[in-house]
Amino acid sequence: QGQLVESGGGLVQSGGSLRLSCAASGVGLGTYTVAWFRQAPGKDSEFVASTTYSGDTTYYATSAKGRFTISRDRAKNTVYLQVNSLKPEDTAVYYCAADQWGTGTYSPTPYDYWGQGTQVTVSS
Repeated sequence: QGQLVESGGGLVQSGGSLRLSCAASGVGLGTYTVAWFRQAPGKDSEFVASTTYSGDTTYYATSAKGRFTISRDRAKNTVYLQVNSLKPEDTAVYYCAADQWGTGTYSPTPYDYWGQGTQVTVSS
């Protein structure tokens, strides 16, 4: 059974950066579109970014454009989310999710595999 494990979260000051990792085991991400979602306390989960299985296309939420970059390392079976210029409103648990042959949709419904999440806290 496939598993996704996120890491790289932490406590940073406003304006800081982190690189979040989503490492897969038991499933090859080569045929999977991978997305990052986040959920802040008391709020609904929201789409952050996705990269399609081909790697040709990436999508970003408006709040992430220009600050976040999603990428993948096929040799390491890992997808990354580089988050820069962090703001207090970016504080959330960040989850990665995988959808085989997916379109990269912002909807969480099609994603089959989910990680346990990594906490990002941005202090002002």
